[in-house]
Amino acid sequence: MKQDGHPDYHTITVKMTDGSEFKTRSTWGKEGDTLHLDIDPKSHPAWTGGQQQLMDRGGRLSRFQKKFSGLGIADQKGKK
Repeated sequence: MKQDGHPDYHTITVKMTDGSEFKTRSTWGKEGDTLHLDIDPKSHPAWTGGQQQLMDRGGRLSRFQKKFSGLGIADQKGKK
């Protein structure tokens, strides 16, 4: 088996956007470094279920809604 085939795992600190921290093992940086996250599961709408606005650029959203409006899925007002 080849020598040095595995990456160097070491302990780092991960700092979330709300200031909380946790320690984990990683190949990123060097021993004792701190990784500051810009986006994390506590703040990003993809994980929090936040309300996002769909932007209609060039009528794409309107065409999509028109094309698939008859699938029987309830809209936001609860109508079919």
